[in-house]
Amino acid sequence: MTDEVRQDAIGRAWEDLVATARRTATEGLVVGTSGNVSVRAGDLVLVTPSGVAYDRLTPEDTVAVDLDGNQVLGDLAPTSELPLHLEVYRNTGARAVVHTHAVHATAVSTLVAELPSIHYMIAALGGPVRVAPYALYGTEELAENMLRALRDRTGCLLQNHGTLTYGDSLQQAYDRTAQLESMCRLWLTAASVPGHSPTLLSASQLREAGEKLQGYGPSR
Repeated sequence: MTDEVRQDAIGRAWEDLVATARRTATEGLVVGTSGNVSVRAGDLVLVTPSGVAYDRLTPEDTVAVDLDGNQVLGDLAPTSELPLHLEVYRNTGARAVVHTHAVHATAVSTLVAELPSIHYMIAALGGPVRVAPYALYGTEELAENMLRALRDRTGCLLQNHGTLTYGDSLQQAYDRTAQLESMCRLWLTAASVPGHSPTLLSASQLREAGEKLQGYGPSR
């Protein structure tokens, strides 16, 4: 790959990353500069910078690190949650990661050890979504807790903190985040009705849904 082709690929990936980050703010999944987004670009990981409003980001603000966390592009500091992102890339086949402070998902993280099987789309995340025990943001402890919660899953909740999902693309990672927030809102709504408990899907029903979801989407 020539330097020109590599720079073009990085430029396109940065544009997609910024668009996704702005979407998390526009759709209410983050407030201010909270949350962060990353995407693989060859052997680099592009990440949102720390403490910069997404609507102010330009191509000149591109931030990239290697898988060891060494910054190789940009003058701005990478997100303080870089350890979360790097652990996902080191231990999964992820191509993109989205971390938010979505309100309903964060509320659920304070109430239960996992989001139960309230909707069949939970199968798209691998099953009931676990809650990673609380640890201070930006720490290796939080990254380790998250990694355990992600076992056999593509998303998890971070206790008293927010959400993390990953995927083969920024679009997929974002869609999983949005779906997780929606299911958390659904569970909170159903669980709040006095005298009633939500009906949950069985393991076999989730497996059936998961198999069907594998073939979902436009035909090739």
